[in-house]
Formats: sequence, structure tokens, C-alpha cells
Amino acid sequence: MTDHSTGPAARRRGALRGSLWLGLLALPAVAFFLVFSYAPMAGLVVAFKEFDISKGIFGSPWNGLDNFRYFFSSGDAGRILLNTLLLNVLFLAATLAAGVTLAIMLNELRGRYFKRVAQSTIFFPYFVSPVVIAIMLQVLLSGPAGSGGAVNDALAGFGLPTVSWYTEPGPWPWILTVVKVWQLGGYMSVIFLAAITSIPEDVYEAGQIDGASRAQMAFRITLPLLKPTAAVLLVLGVGRIFYGDFGTIYAIVGDNGTLFPTTDVIDTYVFRSLRQIGDFGTTAAIGLFQSVVGFVLVATAVLIQRRYSKETSLL
Repeated sequence: MTDHSTGPAARRRGALRGSLWLGLLALPAVAFFLVFSYAPMAGLVVAFKEFDISKGIFGSPWNGLDNFRYFFSSGDAGRILLNTLLLNVLFLAATLAAGVTLAIMLNELRGRYFKRVAQSTIFFPYFVSPVVIAIMLQVLLSGPAGSGGAVNDALAGFGLPTVSWYTEPGPWPWILTVVKVWQLGGYMSVIFLAAITSIPEDVYEAGQIDGASRAQMAFRITLPLLKPTAAVLLVLGVGRIFYGDFGTIYAIVGDNGTLFPTTDVIDTYVFRSLRQIGDFGTTAAIGLFQSVVGFVLVATAVLIQRRYSKETSLL
């Protein structure tokens, strides 16, 4: 005789009840994204309109692709696109390399207490405000009252010529890269260190049996097994390659037009355009352009990754 209380129908009802509760738990998060992420997408139509605040988003007249034409025909478009691309490539490559290097170094530390202190110390800059970073950089490069700064004092001590850093745009891509490595290197290292701790110990034991040194195990075991983590971070970074780090760059550079040739990125340009001339249509068009390009780049990166390295593919 079949026990209907434990039969297939009862199990299905139990599964449905469980799914219902899971759905109810997910409902607040779904509502949050609908209200704050998807509903505002209706404002994308501003990119195709001659926006007038008095008429609102849907009352403003359409102007087709004029906002896009205005941006790309301006003399600034090529410069800020190139700056955004160059800076983000430098940031991504340098922070990934720093993260891997620091993670391997931390993993090699044997003192448990010292390892935790070192990990916390290098992670701390991630929480430092961009404004504080800008002040620290100003002290290093020009001094509290523009009197030279610690870097120029060091250069003078070695008999080298000093540099007026805030009037020389050339070095700034590298200065900003150093800042980003200091700021994000520890954060990246924590991610890679978590990946390293998931590597089975028997892999390293096999390497020791084969007579491999610690350096050889780091290069021939640890690095290859970090490829999946690096691939995910690379794809995420590629998706934001046309998004400038507005907070850090604007806090450091501000409205110093002398440095714009190498530091002005899409986000700082949009902010100035919105603040100075209130051009909502063009700024919305630039934002839409960033989103579309980011989506295309992520899709392309994932497809390339899937074709040439299926073991690290996201799909």
C-alpha cells in the first residue's frame, strides 16, 4: 500500500513550498534592483533627446543621434577616450600583477601573527578616501605650501633636477598607476590569497617530493592554478575599461587643466560638462556609449577566453 504522505506528489508539494519561501526571501533584493537599477533605465531616452528640465524626460523633443555626433565631433573626444583606455589598461595590468605578487609573498610567510598583520596592513589603503590620497600626494610632490615636496627633496639630495609635478602632464599616467597599485594591490592580494588557500596541499607535497624549490612551486604550481581567478578579474576589469576612476582622479587632479592632456577621462569630462553647461543629453549619450562598449568588450573577452582556455571560461 502506497503511503501518500511520502509519495511523489507530497515531495513535489514540499519542494514547491521550499521554492516559495526561497522566492519570498529573494523578493526584497529583486525589488531593490527593479527600483534602483532597471527602472532608471527609462532615462536612457535622454541620450536621444534635446533635454529640457521644464518639459521632463518624456516631454523633451527627440533629436536622434545629435548628442552622440556632438561628442564625437568635439576636439576632446579622441583625447579623453585614449586617456580612459590607457589609464585603465595600466591600472588593470599593474593591480593584477601586484595582487598576484603580494598574494604569493603572503602565502610564503610562515609566522602566523606576522602574516595576519602584513595582510591587514596592505589591505588598509583600500579604505582610504580619495581626498586623503590627494592630500598625501600633494605633500609628497609639492609640499604643504608648494615648497617642493618630499620627492623633490629626495631628487635634490641625489643631485637630480627637481620637477614641477602639477604643471607636467607627462608623468601623471604613471603616478596615478602607482596610486592605484597602492590603493588596490592589497585588495587584489586578498582575492588571490583566497584562491591560493583553496589549492590542495597534496599538489605542493608532490612538488616537494620531486625536489622542487619554493620558488619553482610558486611559478610552476601556484601561478598556473591562479589563472581562473585572474581570468575572472580580467573580464570584470575589461568590462569597465571605458569607465574612469572619477573619485580618485578628480580628487587628485581637480580642475587643473594643465594635466588634462594625460589625466582627463570620460567621467571627469562628463562631470565638467554637466557642471559648466548643464548638457544632460550629451552626458547621457556618453554614459550609454560607455555601457554598450563595456558590454561588447565583456562579451568578446568571455568568448575569446572560452575559445582559447576552456578550463578558465566563465561560460
